[in-house]
Amino acid sequence: MPEKYPWWYGGCGGLVATFCTHPLDLTKVRLQTAPLGVDGRKPNMLRMMASVDGRKPNMLRMMASVFRNEGLVGLYSGLSAAVLRQCTYTTARFGCYDLLKEHVIPQNQLNNIWYLLPSSMLSGAIGGLVGNPADVVNIRMQNDTSLPVAKRRNYRNALDGLYRIVLVEQNGGVRRLYAGWQPNLMRGVLMTASQVVTYDLFKNYLVSTLHMAPSEKKTHFTASLMAGLVATTVCSPADVMKTRIMNSHKHHEPVLASLLAEIRNEGIGFIFRGWVPSFVRLAPFTVLIFLTVEQLKKHRVGMPSRDTATTAPTTD
Repeated sequence: MPEKYPWWYGGCGGLVATFCTHPLDLTKVRLQTAPLGVDGRKPNMLRMMASVDGRKPNMLRMMASVFRNEGLVGLYSGLSAAVLRQCTYTTARFGCYDLLKEHVIPQNQLNNIWYLLPSSMLSGAIGGLVGNPADVVNIRMQNDTSLPVAKRRNYRNALDGLYRIVLVEQNGGVRRLYAGWQPNLMRGVLMTASQVVTYDLFKNYLVSTLHMAPSEKKTHFTASLMAGLVATTVCSPADVMKTRIMNSHKHHEPVLASLLAEIRNEGIGFIFRGWVPSFVRLAPFTVLIFLTVEQLKKHRVGMPSRDTATTAPTTD
């Protein structure tokens, strides 16, 4: 029988990946939420971030500008909310997926995409709903210092953000914690399906067809990198919409109306805005999360030793 690993392994992998890649995620959010000016150019703040030759800001220029203006602390703005998000969103979707593989999917069908895909979609939907409040605070904290002073929220940490959204802010309330839940739920479905399923399938292909060792880090690295490429492309439209809606100061912004307005203003290409920083962030994030999970499995963290697990108790 296959091993049954603790449900929280995915959350631990997400935490390790978050600490390493948070500056990349912050840069992605800043680029995705940057509006166009009335003349079709970036607003003054973003033009200031661009180089002296007037080129538009890209990922490296944006990151350099944040570091120059806000220091290393600025690159880790919203870290507490990002940690809370991994403890909810990532733990829920990875945990549910593993539980479904252990208790629902037949053991001889663990590499069958028609079983894995619906399981991952259900897990992603649950993760998206569970993690939505932390995601709202995370996006707001990451983007706060790029806003005009009068519009900044100045959350001290993730818990302060949750408290102020529910009880203090004028357009707040519990409902506001679920701003953008539709694109976030869709992103959770797409992310989990394109990330964990493709990782399982790529890993199986590398082992069964290319005869790579299933326990070697290069196998895990290759499979997770390919999964990150697929996940970035599939999730980009939902990710852009989720980021903009959650960062909005409006009380209610329907997804379809927002989508049509953005297409009219910026063209259909806006749904892949920030693809490069998304991939630069998501590729190492995916690699780190699966490498961490595989190492937790290898060393059986939180599990009894193999000798203890295989030794049956004796009775008189």
